[in-house]
Amino acid sequence: MPREMMSQIFDSDRLENRIPMTVAVHLAGREPGLGVETTFTENVSSRGARVSSIRRWRCNDKLEIKSLPGDFRALARVAYCRPQSSGFVIGLEFLEPTGRWVVNTPVGSGKPLQG
Repeated sequence: MPREMMSQIFDSDRLENRIPMTVAVHLAGREPGLGVETTFTENVSSRGARVSSIRRWRCNDKLEIKSLPGDFRALARVAYCRPQSSGFVIGLEFLEPTGRWVVNTPVGSGKPLQG
């Protein structure tokens, strides 16, 4: 399936829009030896995030994500992993989120972005 069609499918299946936002995060694999990677989000929602990574992840891998500002953390599932010029970009689905992203209230929403 062409990448454009997959993107449209993912976008149409979203329950809420992602907010373009760069937040420093730690990613920690659940398997021994994977270590911790410090990286950045590209966009976020209360249900998931798109994150840059230096390593290739497999679909359905589980990992821990923790925001460096604030107290957000979650067990997450890798929904996709795509190559990009400086590594990979991964789509994460938050399975067990706690805490909050440190962001201002989106204009017009009346609600803070929560995990």
